[in-house]
Amino acid sequence: MEIKLARIDHRLLHGIVASQWAPSVAAMRVMVVDDETANDVMKKESMKLAKPAGCALSIITLETALTNYKNHKYDGQTVFLIAKSPNVIVEFQKSGITIPKLNIGGTEQGRDSAVIFSNRANATDEELEMYRYLMSNGTEVTVQYILADKKIPLGSFIK
Repeated sequence: MEIKLARIDHRLLHGIVASQWAPSVAAMRVMVVDDETANDVMKKESMKLAKPAGCALSIITLETALTNYKNHKYDGQTVFLIAKSPNVIVEFQKSGITIPKLNIGGTEQGRDSAVIFSNRANATDEELEMYRYLMSNGTEVTVQYILADKKIPLGSFIK
């Protein structure tokens, strides 16, 4: 399994992700990793309606994703990984899965944030530590909601 791009997006798979990001990544599989969504039949079935054409879709828990990786279920596949929180990306990396690029798209608004990246993205102190960990382990982390937006390196916001 080769992760082409990981994305943080609190809405997970939606129109912008399906129509813009997924085609730009050109991955064989879109993998949504979110315990709440994977365990809610209604949310999961609704999200399946947004499946990008021409690629497989997995909506699974973090545990299932890591187990599938260890069991070589996705060998030979390229993957576009989507999660609500950077902790999922950290767990992937700690499991030996290379995450070359992480895009921070949209995060929940109206929460206590240590840093505001854009009008659509921010991070708590805990998330900032996760982003620092990822960057220190070779992941390129950028902020960009849609492809037409300027891609901003996360390092310009934090040290």
